[in-house]
This record gives sequence, structure tokens and C-alpha cells, in this order.
Amino acid sequence: MSTSRPASDARTGRLLAGVLALLVLAFGVVVWLAGWHVGADSAVYRAGALTLLHGDPLYTRDVLTALPDWVRLPFTYTPAAAPLFLPLALVPSGLVWGVIAVLSVVALMVVITVVSSSPGHSPKWWVLPAGTAAALALEPVWKTLFLGQINLILMAFVVLDVLVLSARGSRFAGVLIGVAAAIKLTPLIFVPHLFFTGRWKDGLRAVGTFVALEAVMFAVIPVDAARFWRDSATDPSRVGSVHWIFNQSLNGLVNRASALAPWSLAVAVGVAAVLAVPAVWLVVRLHRRGEEAAALLVTAFYGLLLSPVSWSHHWVWCVPLITLLVVKARWWAAAAVALLFVSQIVMLVPNGGDAEFGWGLGWSVLGNLYVLAAAAGILGLAARELRLVRRSPQVVTV
Repeated sequence: MSTSRPASDARTGRLLAGVLALLVLAFGVVVWLAGWHVGADSAVYRAGALTLLHGDPLYTRDVLTALPDWVRLPFTYTPAAAPLFLPLALVPSGLVWGVIAVLSVVALMVVITVVSSSPGHSPKWWVLPAGTAAALALEPVWKTLFLGQINLILMAFVVLDVLVLSARGSRFAGVLIGVAAAIKLTPLIFVPHLFFTGRWKDGLRAVGTFVALEAVMFAVIPVDAARFWRDSATDPSRVGSVHWIFNQSLNGLVNRASALAPWSLAVAVGVAAVLAVPAVWLVVRLHRRGEEAAALLVTAFYGLLLSPVSWSHHWVWCVPLITLLVVKARWWAAAAVALLFVSQIVMLVPNGGDAEFGWGLGWSVLGNLYVLAAAAGILGLAARELRLVRRSPQVVTV
């Protein structure tokens, strides 16, 4: 009786979560049938796949011919992303958003399940359905879904790779990170995470997967592949204005403060290099203590700070952070993080055009709150860890 009840409760939780995913899929069908213009980025993914099939150039100043007429965005992903998006070419244009949305919600469930099932913790049955539903109120999550972005899917790849495959010593550990990086370059930050935590084979496997996928594209579309790595990969104009408030990275902060001074990126990189010292030390300490999820989150948030462009919808890593805090019963911390991302503060601060250059101190704090909170979190955790070392220098971490 005592063993069947938890199993029954777990099935109930999964069932409720499945119902939520089906509701999202149903809404996607409604969007398709109604002809609503939702999911501009998902339209770009499909257009990139079709462009590859048609043999047209991916990296051009012109709008991709396969895009619907209401989308005017370039293909900013790597050459290897185009063939990985090929399954979307089989989906009707208006239904692509629904497909990406339901896959994203499933990815959200995967992340919550993995993090809440960390060693030493037994999640309640309601954590999955309630956590998934509550996560939809977080600005990075709902914006990812609205845009048809794949941030949640890529995050699930990384979480599964590091916290499941690598933790189990799988021969496939590192592959999912390599695939994620072959779609969007930012997951490359998790390669040094594997190296710093002593998982050299997994890290090399991630690099090998990434390089292999990109090398294939040099054989398939050599001109386009060369154009991407030579020009497009370092062209900020292809992704938008780096000083816009929604770029919540150190580079975005410095560019806003300096009014796009030419030295802004160098200063941002310098600050990131200094912050790397406590971040790496913290990752190693947490890993040795067996706190793998916490170590992964430090790397994830440091990566958001380091990247030249981290749009607010890239900050979906707030979901596993809140989940971990809830699992550890850090209620006040979980509530603070949830409030930050539910508040939609970056939607409320004056922005657009040159508005960011006229902020005073108050608006500057609010307009860079994601960046400031992440940096303060890393420094605060490192300071706490240092106090633990000083109090118990004789304790050997394993």
C-alpha cells in the first residue's frame, strides 16, 4: 500500500502534465487554423530548412524566400542548424509554432523532472504539473513560447547531457551538448564546464560532435558555411541592437552605459574574465560536493553574462534554478527569483531607439536587473563558499 500510493501519485502528476502539453498542442492547431501570426522565430527555422533544400543562400542580406510575408528576420544560426531543422519542412507553415511550442513544454517538463529528482531528493507528485504551469508565467518562458524559440529545447539537451548521461557515465555523454552548440553557439560554454569538472571524455565528445556537424556542412554548402564563419557569426547587426534592454548580458549593460562606445565589448569581456575566477572555483567546489545541478546553473548563468547577446528569453535557466531552490526548501530565495522573472521588469523600463542612453541610476538598475542579479548571485555564492572553506579547512570535498 505504501509503495503503490507514491507510484499512483507520480502517474497522476505525469498525466496532468501530459494534459497541459496536449492543451498547448490544441492551441497550436487553433493558431494554425485561425491564421494568427505567432512564432516568428519558428518560421525562420522552417525557412532555413527549406532554403537548404532549395539550394539558396542562407546568409544573405535579403529576406529568405521561404519566409511568410509577415516575418522579416535573417537566419542567424549555424550552417549545421539548417539540416537539423529539416523535420519542420514537413509541417505546414502555420502549424510550426504549435509543434515548437509543445516540444518546448515537454522540454520544460524534462528539465523540472531531472532537477527535482536530484540525488537525495524525492519530489512530490504535484511538482511536475504545478511547476510546468507556474513556469509559463516567467518572462523568459512565455516569451520563448510566443516567439517560437528553441531555448527550452536546448536547455533540456544540456540538462539531460550533464545531469543524466554524464552522471551515469554514458558513452553518449557530451553528444547532446555538441548538437545544441551546432544549432546555437552559446551552449559551447558547457564544454569547459565538462572539462573543469574532470569529464574530459565527455567534453571532447561534445567538441567532436560540434565540429563533425559543422564540417559536414562545409562539404554540403561550402560557400554558405564559409560566409557564416567569416562574416555572419561576428556580425551583431544580424541579431539586433546590442544596446537594447532585452540584451541582458554584460556586453548589453556596458553598451547601454557607454552609448555604444567602441571599447564596450572589450570592457565587457574584461569584466567577464574577472568574474570567471569565482565562477569556475564555485563550479569545481559544487561538483566535488556532489551538487551537480547547482554547478551546472552557475555555468549557465555565467554563460548568459559572457555571451555578447543574451536576449531576455534566453534566461529560461531561471526554471531549473527555481526548481532546485524549491527542492532544497529555500523558499525565500525561490520566491525572489520567481518574482524577478514574473515581474517582466525588462518590459516596463523605457526602451527602444536611444531611450536606454538616457536612463538615470534608477532605470539603469532596473533595466539591467537580470545581469546584476546573476553577477551578484555568483559572487554571493562564491563568498559563502569561501567562508565555508575558512570555517572547515580540514574537510575534504569529494
